[in-house]
Amino acid sequence: MWHAQFLVHGGHYTQKKILGWQATENLDEFSLLLQKWAAQSPLQRGLSALDERRRDAGTINVFPAAPSSMKVTLIPVTPFQQNSSLLVCEATGRAAVVDPGGDLDVIQGEIARQNVTVEKVFLTHGHIDHCAGAKTLATHYGVPIEGPHPDESFWLDKLPDQSTRFGFPAAEAFEPDRWLQDGETVQFGDETLEVYHCPGHTPGHVVFFSRAHRLALVGDVLFAGSIGRTDFPRGNHADLVHAIREKLWPLGDDVTFVPGHGPTSTFGAERRTNPYVADGVKA
Repeated sequence: MWHAQFLVHGGHYTQKKILGWQATENLDEFSLLLQKWAAQSPLQRGLSALDERRRDAGTINVFPAAPSSMKVTLIPVTPFQQNSSLLVCEATGRAAVVDPGGDLDVIQGEIARQNVTVEKVFLTHGHIDHCAGAKTLATHYGVPIEGPHPDESFWLDKLPDQSTRFGFPAAEAFEPDRWLQDGETVQFGDETLEVYHCPGHTPGHVVFFSRAHRLALVGDVLFAGSIGRTDFPRGNHADLVHAIREKLWPLGDDVTFVPGHGPTSTFGAERRTNPYVADGVKA
């Protein structure tokens, strides 16, 4: 069993708002489009107030706190409110941080509040809002970075460029301590997560799955009511849909997933209602 909590019940963008953009291989063009969207977004306009709420808010239980061996705290970070996750093995007090894209003071504050020992940093993919703070956080705690897949070097090498284009604090390119391959596992404390390579949103995107707790951390592969964008450089819509249907759906309808943005859902709910990948919807 597991239970989850949000550090703050903040706003999030809706993926469908920007799915209509034309695909582009030009990073300059794409960054201008994204900046234009962000500037018009209520999320961006209300960022200062949201930062204050995030720092003042306590945790909010979003699932019944049944006896469990793993706790998941969702910490929305960066102007894009990316769901960084603090995973805690309650049997050992050891923890892993998934996708620390920024706002490290908030992440580190929650780690200190829970009085846990960080053992690893896991990355789903190399977009700036998911990994900008990874190297700094890993260095601070003296822990390794594991993930994503080697094909994601394209985006990790571009971190300095991404940070400049999207207005993030300067981020250095880095290579994780361990690249991950499809079918491998990662561990922290007594917990084991399976690794699934799910390209499409980005070429080296991975998903982490706890079979014991029926929980998946899917990054930007899948959202409640939507799927990841594929108009990024090296994105591929067909690959994304194939990964969702052939790798995620077989894990089971009962699996709860934590997306990179927005609320949690289950694979079963998305198979019934998601307009992009529901059963019967043509790719």
